[in-house]
Formats: sequence, C-alpha cells, structure tokens
Amino acid sequence: MKLLAVVGMSGAGKSVITDYLEDNKWKKIYFGGITYKLMKEAGIERTEDGKSEKEFREKLRKEHGPECYAKFLEPEIRESLNDNNVVLDGLYSWYEYKYLIDKFPDLKLLCVVTDKEIRYQRVAERVERAFDREAIVYRDLSEIENLFKGGPIAYADYYILNNGTKEEAIERLKKILEEV
Repeated sequence: MKLLAVVGMSGAGKSVITDYLEDNKWKKIYFGGITYKLMKEAGIERTEDGKSEKEFREKLRKEHGPECYAKFLEPEIRESLNDNNVVLDGLYSWYEYKYLIDKFPDLKLLCVVTDKEIRYQRVAERVERAFDREAIVYRDLSEIENLFKGGPIAYADYYILNNGTKEEAIERLKKILEEV
C-alpha cells in the first residue's frame, strides 16, 4: 500500500488533490480532524474567525510536542495501510514529517504550489474558512515561522503547479500516481 502526504500553502489546492484521491478509493486522513475532535471533547466551541482552533492547536503542540499530530495519527495510518492506499491531508510541519518518515520510510510528499496572488484570491472566495488578504498573509507567515511548514514543501518528492484548472492539476496528479 502507498502512503502520500499532500502539502502546500493555504489556497494552493491540496483539497482538490486529496478529494480526488479519496474519490478514487484512497483512505484520506485529515490532520485537522484531531483539533475538532479534541475541541469537542473539551467542550470548546469553534469560532467563525478560527481563533479558538488556532489557540487549541498551539496548546496541543506546546503540551505534546511539535510533531503531536503525527503521533496522534500514527495508529490510524498504520491500520489504514493494511487495506488501503493512504493520503494524508494537513501535514504541516517539518517535525511531523520527520516523525512520520522514521515510522513509514516509503512515505512520499506531494506538494501543491500556486502563485501567491492566485492562492489569496481562492482563499478569499472560499465558502468555508475564507480569509481576507491581511489574515491570509498573517497565516502564511505564522505557518512558515512557527510550524516550519516550508520544510516539507521544499523537500517534496513531487510537485503540482496549480495555477490553472482543477482538471489540469488532476492530470498532473495522474502522471505522479503512475510513478508512485
């Protein structure tokens, strides 16, 4: 079975790729799901501006280490690989990658990249989790500086340039899957 982590900045099109894979019988494991699950268990409401989630994520990483999401998901990944190809949606940090590559040496990183202005426009037009320009710039910088998000992006095994249509991105993905 194959294990693929899709990485990239907000608005690049990671969900387009992971949704396609899920629709084609890959098991999708969403890192952010842990945040929502644990917030619910703790009785913490999600706020429209995302502030409560950001604070909760930071608290988790402070208490359990910067690779905690990978640690939390390792058993599910391991179990899922028994029967499925697995795509990881939401691997953010170099710490998470280093943890997972040690446990799963065949893990491949697929990075979705998009020009910044196109990403910002896409994020602003989202139905869910839309951000204005100031908020997305802040988020980009925070993820790069605090989560070390650039490492997995720079070190990816494969890249999809997603400045065009979804169909073009999927065509590139299909070529990558032939190699994987």
